[in-house]
Amino acid sequence: MEHPFLHNLHEKSLEELQTGISDLTKKLNFAYRMNNGPMINQINMAITSFRTAYDKKMNDLINKQKVNMQIKVDKK
Repeated sequence: MEHPFLHNLHEKSLEELQTGISDLTKKLNFAYRMNNGPMINQINMAITSFRTAYDKKMNDLINKQKVNMQIKVDKK
């Protein structure tokens, strides 16, 4: 589930998204140490939103560069 208040993630660069995921992961670890369930849920939703935006940008980049993702293995 994505966070409802994060709308402009598509405007961020890949580096900004990675930094955001890293920062949120640190905050998530703190929330787990404090055993704060509501904060854990909110941060997990935010991380999901960031990862979804990151994955979409990466897929677009791969499609734009027309990278062949198939590996052919010949048996001899």
